[in-house]
Amino acid sequence: MSNSTKYVFVTGGVTSSLGKGIISASLAKLLQARGYSTTIQKLDPYINVDPGTLNPYEHGECFVTDDGAETDLDLGHYERFLNVPTSQANNVTTGRIYQSVIEKERRGEFLGKTVQVIPHITNEIKERIQILGNKGDYDIVITEIGGTVGDIESLPYVEAVRQMKWEFDEDCIVVHLTLVPYLAAAGELKTKPTQHSVKQLLELGVQPDILCCRTEHELDLNLRRKIAKFCNVNMNAVIESRDAESIYDVPLLMQEEELDKVVLEKLSLPTKSTPNLNTWKEFLTNLKNPESEVTIGLVGKYVELKDSYKSISESLIHAGVTNKTKVNVRWIHSEKVTKDNIEKELEGLDGILVAPGFGSRGISGKIEAVRFARVNRVPFLGICLGMQCAVIEYARNVLGLTEAHTTEIVDSCKDPVIDIMAAQKEISEMGGTMRLGAYECQLTPGSNVSEAYNTDSISERHRHRYEFNNEYLEQYESNGMKATGKNPETGLVEVVEVEDHPWFVGAQFHPEYKSTVAEPHPLFSGFINAVLKNR
Repeated sequence: MSNSTKYVFVTGGVTSSLGKGIISASLAKLLQARGYSTTIQKLDPYINVDPGTLNPYEHGECFVTDDGAETDLDLGHYERFLNVPTSQANNVTTGRIYQSVIEKERRGEFLGKTVQVIPHITNEIKERIQILGNKGDYDIVITEIGGTVGDIESLPYVEAVRQMKWEFDEDCIVVHLTLVPYLAAAGELKTKPTQHSVKQLLELGVQPDILCCRTEHELDLNLRRKIAKFCNVNMNAVIESRDAESIYDVPLLMQEEELDKVVLEKLSLPTKSTPNLNTWKEFLTNLKNPESEVTIGLVGKYVELKDSYKSISESLIHAGVTNKTKVNVRWIHSEKVTKDNIEKELEGLDGILVAPGFGSRGISGKIEAVRFARVNRVPFLGICLGMQCAVIEYARNVLGLTEAHTTEIVDSCKDPVIDIMAAQKEISEMGGTMRLGAYECQLTPGSNVSEAYNTDSISERHRHRYEFNNEYLEQYESNGMKATGKNPETGLVEVVEVEDHPWFVGAQFHPEYKSTVAEPHPLFSGFINAVLKNR
């Protein structure tokens, strides 16, 4: 059975966190650079419908797409590498699969049949895998399967892959990412974990076509031969994936290993031209040869797990490259910041970024950090809750509304300068019910934001329930805090700026979701530029 779209599955073995997302994104980048339209999707084996309700400590940040899907953070990597927006179809969870099958059963679509994992769940998975391919927009769909082979929860996904390999034959291949650990005591790399991992896949009826071996040391010819022989793959299909200095080196390392070439051969596709990676190489050159250095304090309550702010830290790297500057991030736990220690906690910073988040924990530290940035004229960027903290701080310390707060924290506060959105008042369910996805925003000409974007009309992604309370707008504007970005339809304040300050911007939206290697986000670039000027 032939198919116009080709499918590449990326599975992982031995341990999680081997970097399936980065390998998938790097492979996609190389195929894209060869002229193939490519997209990546992530299948997550957990039963949550999406990561929107997950604690960031559990799963890192929740990434939001233009169409308002709360998705896995790997989709952020896909967008940063490919510079192509993803959508709801690019992230599927077990929760969503079962929800869909159960709804079909309730509607009577299975004609009274007993609903089972095979064929009903696996058919649903195969349908979801092919949604992107069936649209006809893509030559190649890369599907990353979360978790590790052998996990109970990922078995239906592996079975769906087995069926697709059988149905689509040479239009479908499997890249298996595995670990070749170095044992210091023995002084050598060990291939046994890889052999066991492949054996587990084989027990499930799937023979991998290509092996990507994560390793700290070089895989010599003998090791490659051994892995090829015991895992039934060609020698050229044993790919070394060494630890890299930066995730942005990985596409070039994979190109050296000819991963893209082997994939195209296995899919019976012409190699077309050599990949054009000039923009990528230029980015890497600037990344590694900065002309100056700045330190940004990232104030948040999940800083122990840096993946909680993955898109922000990557956006700062992109903005640094644009400004030929190395951006060092100092991770500051907002719970530890108090009036008494703020000078010590924030000393020596060139800029301050107050991060998004939910709930009361650490909010007083964020408000203190805003005050410090405003009073000491340190360039400031507040995102989502960070912007709301800037509004609260200004009310208390400039407008004299000492009990001002957000109704998210104090339901019946005297001055609710941040309040729940009207559309959110009747909502009781948590998952996927916030104001999500892309919305228009009109910027004030001549403001810091319009100068950063170099336009007065933008579209940005959101994830929030609370908003600036417009009843207080006049009071703010006549006292030096201006609303310089508004939603043209609702009048919702999207951006605030403080006049008479080197650079003080709070954004209700999440600019970090749209920053890519090819197009670093203008707001982050503007922030770093302001930091450099201010020094």
